[in-house]
Amino acid sequence: MHRVVVLALDGVYPFELSIPFRIFGSATGARGEPLYEVITCGLDGGSVRTSADFAVAVEHGLEAFATADTLVIPPFSCRVGEEREWLPAPLAEAFGGLRPGTRLVSICSASYVLATAGLLDGRPATTHWNEADAFQRDFPRVEVDPDVLFVDDGDVLTAAGVAAGVDLCMHIVRRDHGSAIANQVARLCVVPPWREGGQAQFIERPVPEVARATLSGTREWALGQLSRPITLTELAAHARMSVRTFSRRFRDEVGMTPGQWLTRQRVEHARRLLETTDLPVDRVAEQAGFGTAASLRQHLVATIGVPPSTYRQTFNSPV
Repeated sequence: MHRVVVLALDGVYPFELSIPFRIFGSATGARGEPLYEVITCGLDGGSVRTSADFAVAVEHGLEAFATADTLVIPPFSCRVGEEREWLPAPLAEAFGGLRPGTRLVSICSASYVLATAGLLDGRPATTHWNEADAFQRDFPRVEVDPDVLFVDDGDVLTAAGVAAGVDLCMHIVRRDHGSAIANQVARLCVVPPWREGGQAQFIERPVPEVARATLSGTREWALGQLSRPITLTELAAHARMSVRTFSRRFRDEVGMTPGQWLTRQRVEHARRLLETTDLPVDRVAEQAGFGTAASLRQHLVATIGVPPSTYRQTFNSPV
């Protein structure tokens, strides 16, 4: 069974600490068997204080690192007047004991831990948008993307702030076991299997004004029209707005332009079809609105780095 080891450091945020167990622990196979084993470890296997008014009892110490298939590091705070020590000596030593190929995952500002250990040098990564500028100054060799919810760089994955840890863990379940299992986990945990937009939608207006959050109906309508070309004029007309107003409000709500959003939805629809059907690639391209297999290939490679045939081979198989 795939073992997920979650590191709890002093000052750990309880919500983020619980994300891996809640998401990975909800993933089961066709016979109801668990697909992941999730354990928690600390620096010494003792009590770990949290950022709240309670501590947690942790049974495992850093020796658990050597057993990890995936290592998840949630963020942690510190007491007033203290400096966060991102990489205590025992933790630095434990990183050296990881098995080759261990997948590394950070949530929110825990990206500082990986960066301090030199594990993000030359790699793309993200962190909480409020930390992004300082993070880039502190670690100029890291390719920081402050606009996304998470970055998947193969064996090293980083999430943006707080609930983006849910998005990243859901992505990992989907990457490991396909959309059917991921959707099952999403239903159990009452979370979206894929969240639209990036951190940009949360920076300037964390909660859209009620009067302006009016475009969900148009997005739902567009999802039913993906097999054909959809123009910006059509979208604006459906929302009964001018093109200019519609474009501005759409970006406010979703964090990307209508065209970018449509392309993402087409890619996601194509991925579902590749995962769950045996349709020829050219038919998948038609139903997703890309028109040709060549166009689908171009967009899929640009988005997730692999062509349709490789993606289907990976995900369209029994778990």
